[in-house]
Amino acid sequence: MPRQARLDAPGTLHHVIVRGIEKRRIFDDNKDRADFVNRLGLIATDTDTTIYAWALLTNHAHILLRSSAFGLSGFMRRLLTGYAIRYNIRHKRHGHLFQNRYKSIICDEDAYFLELVRYIHLNPLRAGLVHDLDGLARYEWCGHGVLLNRHKKDWQACEYVLFLFGNTLKDGRRGYRDYVAEGVARGRRPELVGGGLIRSSGGWFEVKTLQLKGNHVAGDERILGSGEFVERVLRETEGNARLQFSGYERKRDTEKLIREYCKKEDINIKELQAGSRRQVIAGHRKKLIKILVEGNGESLAETARRLGVSTSAISKALSRG
Repeated sequence: MPRQARLDAPGTLHHVIVRGIEKRRIFDDNKDRADFVNRLGLIATDTDTTIYAWALLTNHAHILLRSSAFGLSGFMRRLLTGYAIRYNIRHKRHGHLFQNRYKSIICDEDAYFLELVRYIHLNPLRAGLVHDLDGLARYEWCGHGVLLNRHKKDWQACEYVLFLFGNTLKDGRRGYRDYVAEGVARGRRPELVGGGLIRSSGGWFEVKTLQLKGNHVAGDERILGSGEFVERVLRETEGNARLQFSGYERKRDTEKLIREYCKKEDINIKELQAGSRRQVIAGHRKKLIKILVEGNGESLAETARRLGVSTSAISKALSRG
């Protein structure tokens, strides 16, 4: 069954889930976690992507974000590619780190925003990484403690969330803390996430049952919301959905970036891409490697092809900082 295109448009609310390949860990220690979180904040700031909630587990991570004109695809590519390359270098491993595709679900903000903030921030407690709500507030690798002012992350949209619970930050934190505490007893909330990601009208199974009975209820595994919301999202994104199957648009942007860099630095692009080892060209190539791989999320193989060197040369350049 062919995979569907991702749906996205500027201002869309997404619940993103990133998993390790074959359920393997993606964070070995706090250095890994700090690297991921720092990248998340820097790229969010750079692309005007808004982060409301996030949590790092052992073999997966959750993020609730609002995409910008930069797009979800570009944001996640920069985040995951840069992190995976640095992780592999640091831990002396090779191959894919993340499961084939991250999951992204467009969410009905009116119905699910607060539920998702709570769900995401309770994940470390459900996973046993902390033992109680006090431990969750102290847990550094989750946005919950940031909302409670235990940790500082300027890029997290705290005020937006807190003012939904009160007219002041103090009242908002009190209301938010009580709301999260009420959610502990609700368990894992399979209606919000799981398996193939359950959707509207009481769940994906219910949608299919109603459809088989002849009752038209719009449902889409990429969308969390009512049938009406699903129809509206599909209607609004038709023709505007960011199709993320071919790399045409990314390759075009990469070519443009290299051309602009060479023009700015007054270097010969043909000499650069022919693999020249002249010192000045090699120096600029190293700068471009960092820009393309860590800044733009380009693969090692594609970067090597664009810059006229081997993949191992790209890897060595990155490992040397």
